[in-house]
Amino acid sequence: MSHLIGRGLCFNRQGQSILGQIDVHIEAGEMLGLIGPNGAGKSSLLRLLAGVTTADAGRLTLAGKPLNQLPPKRRAQRIAYLPQLSEIAWPMSVEHLVALGRLPHLDDWQKTSLEDRAIIDRIIEQTDLTAFRNRPYNTLSGGEQARVQLARALVTEADILLADEPVSALDPAHQLDVMALLQTYVQAGHGVIIVLHDLALAAHYCSRLQLLHQGRTLAEGRADEVLTDHHLEAAYGIAINPAEQQPQHAFALPWRRIESKDGDR
Repeated sequence: MSHLIGRGLCFNRQGQSILGQIDVHIEAGEMLGLIGPNGAGKSSLLRLLAGVTTADAGRLTLAGKPLNQLPPKRRAQRIAYLPQLSEIAWPMSVEHLVALGRLPHLDDWQKTSLEDRAIIDRIIEQTDLTAFRNRPYNTLSGGEQARVQLARALVTEADILLADEPVSALDPAHQLDVMALLQTYVQAGHGVIIVLHDLALAAHYCSRLQLLHQGRTLAEGRADEVLTDHHLEAAYGIAINPAEQQPQHAFALPWRRIESKDGDR
């Protein structure tokens, strides 16, 4: 398993500091939730970790080796990056788009193997896209498109998945489905770093939370260590409802996914 570690990461844009002295790490079998208000630097940090942008200072390693020394194809095999929902103009089918996630594992002009097809079929089913597999991507709703983008990232079967707000466009049921799917991915020995705005989802599903504020880490640790009145007030200007006696109750999910009697959703 690859350990992705960032130390002292700094990133500037047009002379303005976006990230300052950020430390971050992810290991096998854990999900790290990046939380914080808008403009805190969460998406910028994820792009640095993915190698999409380069830090102005600091060190970023994958399995002990500098990330920028890893060949792009090898890096794409080991780190999957799911950005915020982006538009795809051409009428590509859902199945074809999802299959693009296997490209890092193929040689030039190589066709997908039976093993590749089995992975694609499994992920399409797990992301509840079977009914849409032959539909053009640009005819789907925003929530359906978000699931397609997630499926494309998952079929890479990378050691580490970096996901930027993958549930923001989804209804509550599909939010739970996606978080449960990512939890299963983690339990299979992968690492996930996910940007979330829903603090209840973050507290319920993430092994650790890292709270960013003004481009720096304000708090990092378990949900009960991070989601305190002090930290929430400093970052968001909010506090836990005083009617809730225990912080974990304040962030409890008020609903759960159910299955119909015949097993269908």
